[in-house]
Amino acid sequence: MDKRKRQKQILQELAVVYAEATTALEFKNPFELLIATILAAQSTDRQVNSITGSLFEKYPNPQSFAQLTPEILAEDIKGVGLFRNKSRHIVATSRELLLRHQGQVPSTREELEKLPGVGRKTANVVLSVAFNQPALAVDTHVFRVANRLGLARAKNPLETEKQLCAIIPEDLWGQAHHWLIYHGRQVCKARNPLCNECVLAEYCDYYKTVIKN
Repeated sequence: MDKRKRQKQILQELAVVYAEATTALEFKNPFELLIATILAAQSTDRQVNSITGSLFEKYPNPQSFAQLTPEILAEDIKGVGLFRNKSRHIVATSRELLLRHQGQVPSTREELEKLPGVGRKTANVVLSVAFNQPALAVDTHVFRVANRLGLARAKNPLETEKQLCAIIPEDLWGQAHHWLIYHGRQVCKARNPLCNECVLAEYCDYYKTVIKN
């Protein structure tokens, strides 16, 4: 099977197995998604969801976050990793939203990436999930799975994103992001991947070169 056919088959299989895949973060609006995604860096979605319910009840909008000090917010988000850095970013971002965007989350990558604590991955999540724009966020799961499968051969997330976007139709970028995340969480784990249970094993570079041999 040639490379292009193999890539297409992988994507078709992922689409079937993870047809219902969507973001696991719980949110009601673009602002909540933005904050939840900032919190999710180096933390699990489960950890984030365990604190955002009460967090968003206590601070429902940028105005309420902007009035906080980072030290006060840090006490509310101690359940996630790097909470002190994140508290500084969230307070600063909330103030920027009020100062420059009338309290609204911007819907362009350029403006999103100007916000404190918002990198390309976070911007892509917000663009795709909140605004239904074509974007493919590469987190640790997407990076690992894409490169193990051979959908990408890249040394960093940005190059992985470029290679994935080159082979996946634009209207599927957002869905493909979720397919790869779910596969990484459930099967293609960082340690002890479940290769013998994987429906993609016959197409997978990692399985052929590391496991099978």
